[in-house]
Amino acid sequence: MGTPDDAGVFLLNKETALIQTLDFLTPIADAPYDFGRIAAANALSDVYAMGGTPVTAMNIVCFPSKDLPEEVLTQTLKGGLEKINESGAALAGGHSVDDPEFKYGLSVTGIVHPERVITNSSAMTGDKIIITKPIGTGILATAIKAGVANHEDERAAIESMARLNKDAAAVMGEFRVSACTDVTGFGLAGHLFEMAAGSKKQFSVESNKIPLLDQADMYARMGMLPAGAHKNRNFFEKGIQISGSVPRSTMDLLFDPQTSGGLVFCVDPDEAQACLSRLKSLDIKSQIIGQVQGEHGCGFLDIF
Repeated sequence: MGTPDDAGVFLLNKETALIQTLDFLTPIADAPYDFGRIAAANALSDVYAMGGTPVTAMNIVCFPSKDLPEEVLTQTLKGGLEKINESGAALAGGHSVDDPEFKYGLSVTGIVHPERVITNSSAMTGDKIIITKPIGTGILATAIKAGVANHEDERAAIESMARLNKDAAAVMGEFRVSACTDVTGFGLAGHLFEMAAGSKKQFSVESNKIPLLDQADMYARMGMLPAGAHKNRNFFEKGIQISGSVPRSTMDLLFDPQTSGGLVFCVDPDEAQACLSRLKSLDIKSQIIGQVQGEHGCGFLDIF
């Protein structure tokens, strides 16, 4: 727990280790089918972040049967199954309970060679830091709930969240990657700090290189900020230094809690550009956003 990775890894033999994870959400989209896609992609992402391949998945359902029609559940499960199939995993069942609040997600088991496990606490000095999805889903979701976001912005956020990190993880496996995590509830800054702290390194990040969802900065400047962003900033700010030149809206986006965000990983500096080109060839909206600096006993994140 000192370096909280995205999933648990259990050694079976010299050739195979199990990756096990569990994640579920309350509805993040109005359409149940989209909610299912996003929740499944979010759960599968933890296996990809550890360098693994999903093998089986099991549905986790809490459903208010007296308050919502059965079709809502049916469409949610169909959306989830679409992503399970896309990942190449097999749906192996699941469990449901009657609950006042709707929740859906997956328990996922993956496999990885024991020597190819990627943790979030093994970054190497000099590595470049790459992110594979734009950020801003929490702010977009807040704008959607407030009725401020338009349909195009809503669809962009949904499709970003529903996209699997499968292709990004496959590219990551082609290069010398030392550490990885996926960007979720702690926001980009929080997850980067976790990696820096676990690796006992200083990370330096260029804020103007971070890819953003369309209009995310505009909604941030309008104050469409989820409560989780304030909590993240209060929790992590002691280990993070943000330059005074960074705009307030950018600071808010850095702590914006993400749902089913991209991977952020550290790659050998000699391979970083080739890795980025490979990602972009697959239409993955990735960017090099910073570098791993020297040793730091407690870990530190510098954003400028």
